[in-house]
Amino acid sequence: MQFIDAPSPNFDARTAPPDMVVLHYTGMPTGAEALARLRDPEAKVSAHYLIEEDGRAFALVAEERRAWHAGVSFWKGERNLNGVSIGIELVNPGHDWGYRPFPDAQIATLVELLAGIRERWDVSDARIVGHSDVAPDRKVDPGELFPWKRLADAGFGLWVEPAPAPGAPLRIGEESTAVFALQAGLARLGYDCAPSGVFDETTATVITAFQRHWRPDRVDGAADGETRARLMALLRLAG
Repeated sequence: MQFIDAPSPNFDARTAPPDMVVLHYTGMPTGAEALARLRDPEAKVSAHYLIEEDGRAFALVAEERRAWHAGVSFWKGERNLNGVSIGIELVNPGHDWGYRPFPDAQIATLVELLAGIRERWDVSDARIVGHSDVAPDRKVDPGELFPWKRLADAGFGLWVEPAPAPGAPLRIGEESTAVFALQAGLARLGYDCAPSGVFDETTATVITAFQRHWRPDRVDGAADGETRARLMALLRLAG
């Protein structure tokens, strides 16, 4: 695929090959503003790629280098994931500036880019995640409008649609073996959610991130039956 070269000075050396992809939205009024910030040495942030809403792809940092996009982050026992990830920014104003669906042209370019990344690096479906997955206490992007199902249908990332699973939601303040099992499942999937059996604010924050990705019709931090069913189905799929 063709890229528009837009080098960013904000990178350093990797110590290991990348084996995951973290997707972001830019969260700024325009793509031009986001691109300028990602290239500003004083901002000290960057990504490997930026994809505009019309499908244009900008190359900012070589994949062999570590871009500064994930910040304080965690997935499957690893912290500070810049060193092992490729960061892709999708132009979208985000929740503060008029969050909206991601255009078809933008997602088509993303699918093409992910196909190329997979030709160069070993990235499993379980390691194609959102910024909110790896930093749920700080980030909400790419958010509940991002078409994770469409991405998975194209062969990138995980998606499940289990049978309906009614059940009373688990909420903040509950303490039970069911809460312990929920937390253990979230931790096994990748989230920073140590099992305690107590449904606390941290658990609710992680559930909210999980729902943004895999249960976008209900993003409220309460683990209803379908949220729990989707988690169990994902664990079976991820192996």
